[in-house]
Amino acid sequence: MTIIWRVLYLGWVAGEIVIAIGTRRRSNAKESQDRGTQVLLWFVIVLSLTAAGFLEALVPASFRWHAAWLRPLSLILMIFGIAIRTAAIIKLGRWFTANVVTQPEQQLQRGGLYSIVRHPSYLGMEIIFVAIGLHSRAWPALIVTVVPPTVAVLHRIRVEETALVRAFGESYREYCRATKRLVPGVY
Repeated sequence: MTIIWRVLYLGWVAGEIVIAIGTRRRSNAKESQDRGTQVLLWFVIVLSLTAAGFLEALVPASFRWHAAWLRPLSLILMIFGIAIRTAAIIKLGRWFTANVVTQPEQQLQRGGLYSIVRHPSYLGMEIIFVAIGLHSRAWPALIVTVVPPTVAVLHRIRVEETALVRAFGESYREYCRATKRLVPGVY
């Protein structure tokens, strides 16, 4: 199980690096709508996961319910999170960017996972954070793995949605009224 976890974890990290480099759009200052969120997101995620790794090593398993099922659950969540994030990125195709830049010919995506939530790639990422935190079996590591990156993701979503309203206007506002932001049926 540990080898499978490591392969998935390292595969996810490598995939995120490829996404960050391969899907970044060059833009001039006028076109850029990112407002530094890509760098902020990476900084917070790297710092949080590094801190969680130290906490996992320093703090013994502290979940009262750290039964044998916890690590398999974290593995299932990791697979599920990676699958959701990957499907969302594939669905957007060439319109997916690591930084916030809209294209004049870009179309609003409402199909597939985007019919359930407006930001399924971030939903997948959040599930991955929960999986990593649960795998640690320590409350401090879970909190550090989930809370700071979630705050950064929520900030990034606000920036993206501002850019999408500028790009798509009332069509995007209508989509917002019909679809939750990140958690199906909740938020």
